[in-house]
Amino acid sequence: MRRLVVKHIHTLATMDDDARELQDAAFVVEGGVIAWIGATAQLPDMYSDAQETLDLRHHVVIPGLVNTHHHMFQNLTRVIAQQHELFDWLRTLYPLWQGLRGEHIYTSARLAMAELMLSGCTTSSDHLYLFPNDVQLEDEIRAAQELGMRFHAARGAMSVGESLGGLPPDSLVEDEAKVLKDMQRVIEQYHDAAHGAMLRVVIAPCAPFNVSQDLMRESAALARSYGVRLHTHLAENVKDIAYSLAVFGQRPGDYAQSIGWVGEDVWHAHCVQLNGDEIGLFARTKTGVCHCPTSNLRLASGIAPVRAMLDAGVRVGLGVDGSASNDGGNLLNEARMAMLLQRAGGDPNALSAREALWAATRGGAAVLGRDDIGALAVGMAADFAAYRLDQATFSGALHDPISALVFCQSAAVDVLVIHGRVVVRDGALLTVDLPQLVRAHNALSLRLVRGEAS
Repeated sequence: MRRLVVKHIHTLATMDDDARELQDAAFVVEGGVIAWIGATAQLPDMYSDAQETLDLRHHVVIPGLVNTHHHMFQNLTRVIAQQHELFDWLRTLYPLWQGLRGEHIYTSARLAMAELMLSGCTTSSDHLYLFPNDVQLEDEIRAAQELGMRFHAARGAMSVGESLGGLPPDSLVEDEAKVLKDMQRVIEQYHDAAHGAMLRVVIAPCAPFNVSQDLMRESAALARSYGVRLHTHLAENVKDIAYSLAVFGQRPGDYAQSIGWVGEDVWHAHCVQLNGDEIGLFARTKTGVCHCPTSNLRLASGIAPVRAMLDAGVRVGLGVDGSASNDGGNLLNEARMAMLLQRAGGDPNALSAREALWAATRGGAAVLGRDDIGALAVGMAADFAAYRLDQATFSGALHDPISALVFCQSAAVDVLVIHGRVVVRDGALLTVDLPQLVRAHNALSLRLVRGEAS
């Protein structure tokens, strides 16, 4: 069993149930799992024969960040529709996305995962809801396996096109029977429910404005028959609310409840426009929320009531959202943005740095249904991020390095470990040739944006 010893950590935020913060800390990893944790001075002699040792005396260490909402393919079409809100932004981009092929999905997923990992992210979900041409969920599963990222592959779908009152063009929607058949296929082929699993499958019809009630209900029943989780978009902006009222005669929360989309196994993205009753519903049913602050700002969707959600007991994680509405994939920056955005209403106590980091780690793990990531404790997966403190970004903030991660300019990770494997060292990603990937990605992006065949 391969052993990794990490020692002399300057400051360690465990994010465990006691929220312990340790100085000159150490922990031992065996077989991808934490076997011991404590002060370096108390490190048992029995662990002296480690195959690998990391000395992190100049680092602040946190559990690996957990990204709970993304559309990785969108990094091919960044900085488009710059002055559009959600619905008009989508209508602008749908025609470009019709040209997506498996090569685009694979390459964009590799690029997105590289971005996330370099920010300190070790686990990500991705919501792939477009399947034109030869696109399959396998295209991004392969990318995750190559880069070594812990991955929740969300098989999305759109089934209601413009001719039926939906938002997307009819050419981008799928037959519902085929969707359900493929959802069942990917669950049976790829979902791993084991402790420490590197790959899980999520069932994720896209949104109320492009999926029928029948597909929402049937996909939920399918997911629950296999014990996998459910994910969709909800209450993202005021037009989203208006659509729900006009088409379903209900606000988004009531609609979600009416089709079986609340519960411990469900999490919704955005929820910017939830009211107090809907927040109470989510709290009672243990329904999770992914907060995407940068995307919500970019699309002028509003400020999600995160403080009210947390106070009510709603489980809240963070997400970068698609890189065509965020234009970036730095999850540490989302923690910073989440903290600042809650304070915009005038209350400096609206969200603390540690609460933001908790949402980015433990909160994300909770909404994904994971009890094996998000904290550094014995028995947990050895996923962690280490940031150098001896750099200009943190100068003047060493009295509180943990808060500095959120308050100061978002830093790049120096060391990243996923399931006990070092995947970033000295700030360099070890599992992909990043310059070559960027060149390939840019070439695909330019052809896609220009409408040229790949």
